[in-house]
Amino acid sequence: MKKMKRYLIAVLLVIFSCMIFVPSVKAEDSDSGFADEYNRLLDMGELLSDSEEKELLASLDEISEAQKMDIVIATIESLEGSDIEAYADDLYDYCNFGYGSGKDGILLLVSKNDRQWHISTRGYGITAFTDAGIQYIGKQMKSDLSSGSYADAFHTYIDQCDSFITQARTGKPFDRSSLPKGPMPFLWLLISMGAGLGIAVAVMFQMKGQLKTVRYQAAAGNYVRDGSLNITRSSDVFLYSTVNRTPREKNNASGSSTHTSSSGAAHGGGGGSF
Repeated sequence: MKKMKRYLIAVLLVIFSCMIFVPSVKAEDSDSGFADEYNRLLDMGELLSDSEEKELLASLDEISEAQKMDIVIATIESLEGSDIEAYADDLYDYCNFGYGSGKDGILLLVSKNDRQWHISTRGYGITAFTDAGIQYIGKQMKSDLSSGSYADAFHTYIDQCDSFITQARTGKPFDRSSLPKGPMPFLWLLISMGAGLGIAVAVMFQMKGQLKTVRYQAAAGNYVRDGSLNITRSSDVFLYSTVNRTPREKNNASGSSTHTSSSGAAHGGGGGSF
């Protein structure tokens, strides 16, 4: 019973959170496919300065409209014992985020005091952001979230969303076996080259040490001991070969898992701590 009361309170807080933000309805966007009832940046945890908030909101609006998907960021001070997945899903649904009839989009929720983050996806967002992809994005943000550089973390999130959606439009979303590969740091490149050179030199000296000094011989007879070789007949006969193959175990944990929110909508998502 206590758990149910706590959850109901969380839902009410979500609805209230949506109501306290000034709507940003634009008459010319009424047929754009977006509801445009609330800003795509809900900084309820007050983690950002006014200038950071303005810059991030502009980026969110630009990429959301270009990609035809809602990209949303929400912050809170504390979950107050609520489940972060349910909180993120309800925030997305009750604030009416999403593009088109499928409510396509993605929402990042960060709880400052709980040091948790969670991503909720809906519609085409479930396809574009697989379980592995969501964890990859979280990993890219983690260091900035941990250090309190929230604006940097959110810029990373926005850039990754743009990249993931673009890739998904090709029909091959980033997934466990095809996640983006970042450039190798220059220091590691130097270390790799140095290690390769060191190994090559070591092998060369080892091979050189195995050589024995011999004098030139005009014929090969001096290398054969008398009576040690008497070949009368030789032949090679290939009979058969047996090859045993064992299939390699494959990790099929790919794609997007889904669940149902309190409003009855299907959501994907995932999260972690920082």
